[in-house]
Amino acid sequence: MNKNRDNKNGGDKLIIIRYEWVLKHLPFFLFLALLTILYIANGHWADNTLKNTNAANRSVKELEYEYKSLKSLEMFRSREAQVVKASEPLNLFIPEEAPVQLEVSNVNTTSSAK
Repeated sequence: MNKNRDNKNGGDKLIIIRYEWVLKHLPFFLFLALLTILYIANGHWADNTLKNTNAANRSVKELEYEYKSLKSLEMFRSREAQVVKASEPLNLFIPEEAPVQLEVSNVNTTSSAK
């Protein structure tokens, strides 16, 4: 008699997934599928962002090394001995005596213009 009662109430209890149950829960399954797709897309986006960030960091380091080497080269070239050596082919030299400072006299130019 128990077997008849089970069959009247829905049949075998071992079969859980039925067509009606699937249709009833289809919106939830679609929601789970959407969440899965968003989760995967977010992972790909994060990987790409990380790759771009690492590439930018490498580029910044390379530019920093280049800046430092160019700065040290420029500082070396701007030393007095290097400037003198570079100016020799142009017949430029550093004078032995100090430069002469000119003094400006206060002449009233307005009276001479009249």
